[in-house]
Amino acid sequence: MSNTNRIKIGLAGNPNSGKSSLFNYLTSLNQQVSNFPGVTVDKKSGEYLFGDSKVAEIIDLPGTYSTFPNSTEEKIVINILTNRENKDFPDFIVYVADVTQLEKHLLFASQIKDLGISMIFVLNMVDLLDTGPESMDTIPLRDYLQCPIIPISLRNNINLDLLKEILNTYILKFEPKPTKNTAFVPSDKVRDVVYDVYQTLQTPSLYHAKLLAHHYKWLDYVSESDKLQVEKIVSTHHFEDIRSQVEEVMVRYNENARIASKVLQISKKNQISLTDTIDKWVTHRFVGPIIFFLIMIFVFQAIFSWATYPMDKIEEGFALASEFVGKILPESWFSGMVIHGLLPGLAGVLVFIPQIAILFLLISILEESGYMSRVVYMFDGILQKFGMNGRSMVSLISSGACAIPAIMAARTISNTKERLITILVSPLISCSARLPVYAVLIGFVVPPEAVFGFLNLQGLVFMGLYLLGIIAALISGLAFKYLIKSETSSFLMIELPHYKPPVWRNIAVNVKEKVLSFITGAGQIIIVISMMLYFLASFGPGDNFRTAEREASIISDSLGLAQEEKENLLASMKLEASYIGIAGKSMEALISPLGFDWKIGVALITSFAAREVFVGTMSTIYSLGSDSDEKTIRQKMADEIRPETGQKLYDRKTSLALIVFYVFALQCMSTLAVTKKETNTWKWPIIQFLFMGLLAYVGAFITYRIF
Repeated sequence: MSNTNRIKIGLAGNPNSGKSSLFNYLTSLNQQVSNFPGVTVDKKSGEYLFGDSKVAEIIDLPGTYSTFPNSTEEKIVINILTNRENKDFPDFIVYVADVTQLEKHLLFASQIKDLGISMIFVLNMVDLLDTGPESMDTIPLRDYLQCPIIPISLRNNINLDLLKEILNTYILKFEPKPTKNTAFVPSDKVRDVVYDVYQTLQTPSLYHAKLLAHHYKWLDYVSESDKLQVEKIVSTHHFEDIRSQVEEVMVRYNENARIASKVLQISKKNQISLTDTIDKWVTHRFVGPIIFFLIMIFVFQAIFSWATYPMDKIEEGFALASEFVGKILPESWFSGMVIHGLLPGLAGVLVFIPQIAILFLLISILEESGYMSRVVYMFDGILQKFGMNGRSMVSLISSGACAIPAIMAARTISNTKERLITILVSPLISCSARLPVYAVLIGFVVPPEAVFGFLNLQGLVFMGLYLLGIIAALISGLAFKYLIKSETSSFLMIELPHYKPPVWRNIAVNVKEKVLSFITGAGQIIIVISMMLYFLASFGPGDNFRTAEREASIISDSLGLAQEEKENLLASMKLEASYIGIAGKSMEALISPLGFDWKIGVALITSFAAREVFVGTMSTIYSLGSDSDEKTIRQKMADEIRPETGQKLYDRKTSLALIVFYVFALQCMSTLAVTKKETNTWKWPIIQFLFMGLLAYVGAFITYRIF
């Protein structure tokens, strides 16, 4: 048993096997997410409750194809499964396999068996078989893997009670057993190497010795002295690493195909042949990208159309809340902080939750259905021309949600150059943090009209901004392709799962996690900065405020302004004389060629913490006027006038220039931090920040001058 007093279960399997769905089911969403030691790879663990209040820990190991890893995630799994002293080493494995891809998914399972780790083998998706699990002959598979075999369907709730019953029994009766030499027999070409490593290092099994021969250089628990011994053995016997890997995989595939044919004595449902029919169109050279483009149009139309009503109601609610609080609280610094700091900050967070939830909902459905794997396959050839590969598409699409997980997702790209290019250009894809900025500014540029009677014009412009970011990412990738040198070439290996209805539990968990991440992560930043802005906007150095009050009084009297106009002028001049006004004024000369004023300058400074802070900043700044309780932030921004010209500040060209600036600018210190962690140097984050900043400034300047 593991070092703790409770059983530790590892969930293992190939990607797209339903492993995460089983994890959600067994843990009943009682989960926590951390990182594996020393890396930024997510580690999902949860508690499995059974029997009389007994608890087991389940670790959802990253999806792995074999013990010959091609990504950071797979290396983590191999480091765990070959080291019994690792704190995450499982007492036993629950292996999840897609029954429709059985011979492929048996590869990793058979290797785990040869490592001598106890296992329960779960055959998922049996609902895709003609007559269900009873038509299967699992005896050959049980004899082959020497473990219990449980056919289930998470989607249709087939045999889930049986799975829990067997799992409970397995846990209660589990006892640590000394590792036996398993059925693995090395081929003649590697026999001497394997036996020498096995005897020299006294490894738990022959197959463990073979993996040491392959991976001793990067396995983190192997001591330097042991590495030297393995290196000497490997060199003496002229061990051919790649050839041995290929030979083992082919031998196992041949045996797996034989076993799979015995188990699956029936045909698969028409759904699987239907998958091939659908793929003829979905992955077609010309039709496929058109389908993808149409799906993206639908996604962005939904973000604008479906979210409009709840966003309006949230905004109206906060406007009413500000008015109500203003009436019940006496005028003081505390009431001012609540009305002009806390409430605008909360509004800047909550108002965009509908759009973010819709975005993640639709992306999760595409992932669950199996479509996203087709996108990777379909765009591999195109992305190769721009210095990336098909797996980069996962990062580029994920950037539509957030650049941080997108950059982390690039670990699956084995080629160092393509991985680096993907990391550098991914933030150019418009993320959910830009949604608040776009949503506010597009309303100043594009009327909410319908095109062709059913397309929302604002949604089309929104789609255009994403396309602009995609084009910039591809052009930047092409430039880096020639600037960054590499000696190695790349290839794409990916499994295309059959199409299937999504598991709504998984989608709900994903949407919930992303929304909570936005609220607790970016939301906290927005609220804190909003309250800081209130104080910085409420005070100024020396007697600046008294001077501003005298000047406002003189101007009001000379112009004969009405009371409301006097109050607005006073609020504006006091804001300009505050600490935050001085900070904005200091950069006005730099940004005025873009059509930006000092208030926008303040927002540019604060939004470096996170792009969505732009809206929280504007909410705080524009909530300081005398009419702050009656109007929404968007209405106040729309009414803003340039003092020198008397024209609206947020006219078409200024709003477009600001939108373009946010399309290109790297206004996110968290992204820079993740880039530094993933590249292990400050060189690339600095290059990333400078090239995106220059692109943003030039793009905004050209936009302002043209329009």
